[in-house]
Amino acid sequence: MPYLCPLCHQPLSQQDKTWKCASNHQFDQAKEGYVNLMPAHHKSSKNPGDNKEMMQARRLFLNAGHYDPMRQVVINKLEQYLPDNAEQLLDIGCGEGYYTSGFAAALADHPALEVHGLDISKVAVRYAAKRYPNCHFCVASSHRLPFADHSLDGMVRIYAPCKAEELKRTIKAGGIIVTVTPAARHLYQLKELIYDGVRLHDMTPESIDGFELVAQSQLHYDMALNGEEATALMQMTPFAWKTSDSVWQQLAQSEQFRCETDFAIRVYQRKA
Repeated sequence: MPYLCPLCHQPLSQQDKTWKCASNHQFDQAKEGYVNLMPAHHKSSKNPGDNKEMMQARRLFLNAGHYDPMRQVVINKLEQYLPDNAEQLLDIGCGEGYYTSGFAAALADHPALEVHGLDISKVAVRYAAKRYPNCHFCVASSHRLPFADHSLDGMVRIYAPCKAEELKRTIKAGGIIVTVTPAARHLYQLKELIYDGVRLHDMTPESIDGFELVAQSQLHYDMALNGEEATALMQMTPFAWKTSDSVWQQLAQSEQFRCETDFAIRVYQRKA
């Protein structure tokens, strides 16, 4: 599937290792296989998104398998609700590609399906493209999706933001969005280490203009983490900026840190 130029929004065509539009805007494909569609003036900082340390922490934690049950539920939803003739699936906020590659492997019975991963972090996308050549990766903003109108059959958003207008623009009638958000007690024990009073997550379903909520479920289970995994999990979260040195030390020295995970998983379908 061709990308859209982030500068003039015309289709990009690939010529060898370069993506070019009719206005002659050009974007080189990296040796790892991804394309950077994030112009400098669209960035809020020099290197937005996860840095190398955050990416490595996320990779370590996810590769340990603690979120495998959640990934499998998302796969089940895709298998159930993705149109049979689906050709394009996008994973927004794909990070280092753990979920994206899992979707591609599990949905092999959709022979025409291309699985795309998009993230604002160049560091994460570079790693993803190098490790998972069975997917298509790009660096881009989730608020300016580099895809044509009504070109996507499905989308996965695991904690990732995206403007409702972009969802409505890019997803075909009958196409779906699978969202994963924190349910009430998600990472409760981590939050206890930082806050005096822990507030439960609001579980009110998101309302997305042009879409109908067709399914929702909750997945709750306990994790038993070693010190390295507990530290990596904290580094993945927004709580990391508020974590004291003593808490980092406590997590690192833990033989077993028990923590709840609690996910709200919902499926939205694009109205005709």
